[in-house]
Amino acid sequence: MLKRKKPMLAAIALILVCGLIGAPLSGCANQAPADSDGRLNIVTTTTMLYDLAGAVGGDRVRVSALMGPGIDPHLYQASAGDVTKMQGADIIVYNGLHLEGKMGDIFAALSNAGRAVICAEDGIDASILLSDEANPEIHDPHIWFDVSIWKDAAKHVAARLADIDSDHADVYSANLDSYLAELDGLEQYIKGRVGEVPEQQRVLVTAHDAFRYFGRAYGFEVLGLQGISTDAEAGTADVSSLAAFIAENQIKAIFVESSVPPRNIEALQAAVRARGFEVEIGGELYSDSLGDKTSGHDTYILTFKANIDTIVDALK
Repeated sequence: MLKRKKPMLAAIALILVCGLIGAPLSGCANQAPADSDGRLNIVTTTTMLYDLAGAVGGDRVRVSALMGPGIDPHLYQASAGDVTKMQGADIIVYNGLHLEGKMGDIFAALSNAGRAVICAEDGIDASILLSDEANPEIHDPHIWFDVSIWKDAAKHVAARLADIDSDHADVYSANLDSYLAELDGLEQYIKGRVGEVPEQQRVLVTAHDAFRYFGRAYGFEVLGLQGISTDAEAGTADVSSLAAFIAENQIKAIFVESSVPPRNIEALQAAVRARGFEVEIGGELYSDSLGDKTSGHDTYILTFKANIDTIVDALK
């Protein structure tokens, strides 16, 4: 269950934006301030959006992310330095859907102060969003795990960039077309690999419920120990019931996540073993961030391919 934001958070955000920064705000949401080299300075929250903004922005933008590989956005709290970085940007891009739950008031304050703020959520048809089973009014924020939805996010970001920097709208349109073609290729790769797993074995058990869009799009039953936010805690009853399901159905593998400590999945594995069945830890999946350059999975496409390879190789 997602925790409600504390009432003081809005006040703290306004103090950070208006008090700590001090400098007057310049520019507005429909103008593109010129950087020293003519490029737009974009600050994104997550690594997924860092990659997306770079893909559709191309040579017209300089992109940086507040959160690096392996960082959990559900629990991330912006520092005064982060707020200063966003205030100094031409454009801020964030996911929305409460993914950056502890930062929502900061985005609102920056937008109200005239900064150009792009929310990926605004480009998604609400009718295709999944809801938290325990809280139907809260939507699942992990939209990047369905490539077709991520295409919509890319279209929205490209359209907003074209609005803000209208003199180069044709550049963003061409970059978007190229990126969408690459995403088409990714979808074909995913579906080809999924076809290697018999339908009855397509059960994905992970640390938290981040893969429901993936499951709906590519035909997997998805079970997570924690809810859609890692703010939620997995209790002993959760571990016990999931362990019983795994043992009864002889699920071959369960998976840890790069942004979540492995202890809960290890406890689940031990609980399954106590029921007389050995389930393997099939590997580590990237959930709330991309991989890094060392891993070779530092783009959205490479990260998704790494995930599907790990899942299929463990389950088939």
